Amino acid sequence: MSAVLSTSSPAIDLAAVKTRQQAAWSTGNYAVVGTTLQIVGENLCEALDLRAGSRVLDVAAGNGNATLAAARRFCDVTSTDYVGSLLESGQARAQAEGHTIRFQEADAENLPFPDASFDAVMSTFGVMFTPDQDKAASELSRVCRPGGRIGLANWTPESFIGQLFVTIGKYIPPAKGVKSPALWGTKARLEELFGKAAKEIRTASRQFTFRYRSPAHWIEVFRTYYGPMNKTFGALDAGKQAAFTRDVLALMERDNRSGDATLVLPSEYLEVVIERK
Repeated sequence: MSAVLSTSSPAIDLAAVKTRQQAAWSTGNYAVVGTTLQIVGENLCEALDLRAGSRVLDVAAGNGNATLAAARRFCDVTSTDYVGSLLESGQARAQAEGHTIRFQEADAENLPFPDASFDAVMSTFGVMFTPDQDKAASELSRVCRPGGRIGLANWTPESFIGQLFVTIGKYIPPAKGVKSPALWGTKARLEELFGKAAKEIRTASRQFTFRYRSPAHWIEVFRTYYGPMNKTFGALDAGKQAAFTRDVLALMERDNRSGDATLVLPSEYLEVVIERK
């Protein structure tokens, strides 16, 4: 999951990479982090201009931020992820709010739905992490009806999270041949992935702001609950853990705008609306 912007694709066992990624995202409890990103799902639903009654699919939905945002707009929502525990968290949130939502385990690269099943298909910081990017993009396009819309929120290469994965890659080298997830945060790659199926691709630069008690608090939360960080710390000895922590703190210091002991850290993402032909 490095953000090195390589577009080469040497032969690689993508299935094995996916298995390792699934294990990483199942580690800790992403729902603790995911819930803080709720505003992104709300904004994406507004960018998609969702209408009540629309058939909406949330892909790599995590614990359901965009799922819930669509349900709050009275859409007919199906929420999918390949980590069952995250879907259970999303289902608990939906029940607490009184929404009726379908939750289904599914692989973003092999969605179990017929062609043109949905009016809108979306993913927030989810599908961008699939190892076979072309297959995932093809699946999003396939299940979205002609004239429908695909909505994405993707971290950019220059963002704090994009650079965090570069930093992780210095300590845990990514699998050779797997394209960077951060490519989904570039207009050029989106055109490659969706250009043939799209009538129009609209992008807008947005900021999500991480707000924590301190930079150290952010590291504590992400080390405990965010799978990739949890796995990184688990794979390093004490000395390298300390060095990695220093590197992440330095990365935070660059953009932290709190002016006090807390963390107020913007991270750029690309908000994407794709209109299907």
